[in-house]
Amino acid sequence: MARRVVVVGGGVMGSSAAWHLAARGADVTLFEQFAPGHDRGSSHGSSRIFRLAYADPFYVGLAVRALPLWRRLEEESDTGVLTLTGAVDHGPGPATGALADALTAAGRPVERVTPEQAADRWPGLRVDSTAVFHPEAGRLHADDAVIAFQRAAERRGAVVRHGVRVSGITLRGAGAEVVTADGEAVGADSVVVAVGGWAPVALAALVAGVPALRVTLEQPAHFPAADPLSWPSFIHHGGAGIEPVDGIYGLGSDDGVKAGFHGIGRVIDPDHDDRTPDPATIRALQDYAERWLPGVDADKPSVVTCLYTTTPDHDFVIDRSGPVTVLAGFSGHGFKFASVIGELAADLVEGRPGADRFALGRPTA
Repeated sequence: MARRVVVVGGGVMGSSAAWHLAARGADVTLFEQFAPGHDRGSSHGSSRIFRLAYADPFYVGLAVRALPLWRRLEEESDTGVLTLTGAVDHGPGPATGALADALTAAGRPVERVTPEQAADRWPGLRVDSTAVFHPEAGRLHADDAVIAFQRAAERRGAVVRHGVRVSGITLRGAGAEVVTADGEAVGADSVVVAVGGWAPVALAALVAGVPALRVTLEQPAHFPAADPLSWPSFIHHGGAGIEPVDGIYGLGSDDGVKAGFHGIGRVIDPDHDDRTPDPATIRALQDYAERWLPGVDADKPSVVTCLYTTTPDHDFVIDRSGPVTVLAGFSGHGFKFASVIGELAADLVEGRPGADRFALGRPTA
């Protein structure tokens, strides 16, 4: 008999897990509390960065694993989600040098670029310090990625149900019972909980050892630009004229050139916050664009909001406790890994050990 798995949360992580589990023959039901295409969580919009460039070899290796899985998803779903435009990292020499060294050590292509070369190749970006270019990077279409995962999961036999809020998960022997807000009770051998900003409440009484999760409201903006889809992804690392901010990220998208600060938003309750943008943050993004993005119209930002859920050490939570597999804490840099995180979740459900780096109960101080 096929393993019965309920996935709670239909964002990019839960949807990826549903796809991988269904592909392995599990009997999968996915519950998502909102309608398709909603903008209440962390997986919506037209753009997320894909990149292999990390100073940490662990994450370089994980991104390398994710790349062919994104292509496999595109084939199985008949949906294009990943466009490789390359990426530019610029800022202090130690930051860009560490990225170049890590990519070189992993055998991936990378090129050191002078400010003069950058100005010639990417006139919409201002670079006044060190820079590296890595071609195995670009953008993921967030909304289309979620659609693709769910479509591929359904083609493998999964049942995807929107508009179903889970009100409780109770352990029952070696399995669990999932109860919806409408009173429906569904038995499962395993449950995957991937609820983004709702994780602190959902996991509090369910599993032990969950790191402190911080949920914030972030507000990047899209700026009009000529041919924004031709832009590379970019990260401007802190310490090069943008103090005290740790860094700025950006990329071209269907909606313009997106730029945003990393993890500076206010802490919120996702069920009880009006999600009103902060005018000071918008002004700061415009100021940044005026100075560093000469290729955009800094006077016409289109602001979007999304939830960030982060752990103290910025590593993810991907682990299993009994019949419950937890996927949490991905915001800021997790989306690019979604294709492989679903695979890791399926491994855990099948009883394989997870990475210590992502374990419940790990020290995070």
